[in-house]
Amino acid sequence: MAGAARTGVAIVGLGGAVATTAVAGVEMMKLGAMGRDGLPFADAEGLVPYTSMVFAGWDVDGDDLAKAAHGHRVLDPRQIEVVGPALAGIEPWPAVADPEYCRNARGNNLVAVAALRDRVAHIAEDLRRFRVEQDLDHLVVVNLASTERWPNLTLPALATVEGFEKALDVDDAAITPGMVYAYAAITEGCPYINFTPSAAADVPALQELAVARGVPVAGKDGKTGQTMMKTVLAPAFRSRALTVDGWYSTNILGNRDGEILDDPASLSSKVNTKGSVLDDILGYKVDDHVVRIDYYRPRGDEKEAWDNIDLVGFLGQKMQVKVDFMCRDSVLAAPLVLELVRLVVEAQRRGEGGAQEQLGYFFKAPVTRDGSRPEHALHVQEKVLREWIGAGAP
Repeated sequence: MAGAARTGVAIVGLGGAVATTAVAGVEMMKLGAMGRDGLPFADAEGLVPYTSMVFAGWDVDGDDLAKAAHGHRVLDPRQIEVVGPALAGIEPWPAVADPEYCRNARGNNLVAVAALRDRVAHIAEDLRRFRVEQDLDHLVVVNLASTERWPNLTLPALATVEGFEKALDVDDAAITPGMVYAYAAITEGCPYINFTPSAAADVPALQELAVARGVPVAGKDGKTGQTMMKTVLAPAFRSRALTVDGWYSTNILGNRDGEILDDPASLSSKVNTKGSVLDDILGYKVDDHVVRIDYYRPRGDEKEAWDNIDLVGFLGQKMQVKVDFMCRDSVLAAPLVLELVRLVVEAQRRGEGGAQEQLGYFFKAPVTRDGSRPEHALHVQEKVLREWIGAGAP
């Protein structure tokens, strides 16, 4: 690796199940202990190598990543043992958090400053120190934190860069922790990925700032399990003129994400992004579209996503499709995070700032530059992204 480019990845929620899984995977690749299974763009040429990635970040829990990984029980203990020294050497920085926006996120590893400007300065200093200490060629910020309750996006504080700057000065409660991280990342010139359903760089003020600074931003809410299946099946039903009369979706999961979503305010943010996909793909409103997410502790990270789909076909005849996806939530999400890091670095190399629409493939609620309806069908999204990658290939 001597002389090779180094790609810093600063993760909000570093001690979570997705982050620890992603870090462990890269460390295994560095040791030659795993291949590239499950990485959808491993064949893409010209992107930064997975093994160029160096990790750090923030979490309300200060446990090192080896201890955190054992606690999440996503990885086999033997896998953790292989990369144990590397994981044990990474301890989260104190995090910016606000119980008003995420009531079930608990921990004592917190930034000891309250003013928004001071919080921005603290995060920015963490990024600058990381860049220098690790001699980084690239630095990306990834939001993998717990889901925040949905803010009022119509407030003037979030409408323009000028309004946002004034809101920072007066500690306006409209600004969430996710927005603080996004603002700090953009002003430091770091591409920002929002893998959560929370409002962050997709608010108008920060989209405007990202364009002005030429910084790529991508989001939001990673499309991993049930919604990924929805964006595969719904286009097929539409193409065969099968009317979706109703679609009942339920999820049970027992990891930290599930515990956070046990709070109704955080849950509403997640349901919003999961529920918006179907009508957009089909071109009509499905009146009986039900989306449930239930915290069930014994399930841990092994989420179960169950769908019952009622269809109407030729001559008004009714049919059903049932899908039971026994997911490994973090195992599905972690490789997508690694691919997103490589792709936003490429976007920055090409000088493409602002919302990265070609990355909609990864998200439940893809952010568009002009607020227009995004494409949701997975096969179309993949075609768009692969064409974009190919356009920059050496």
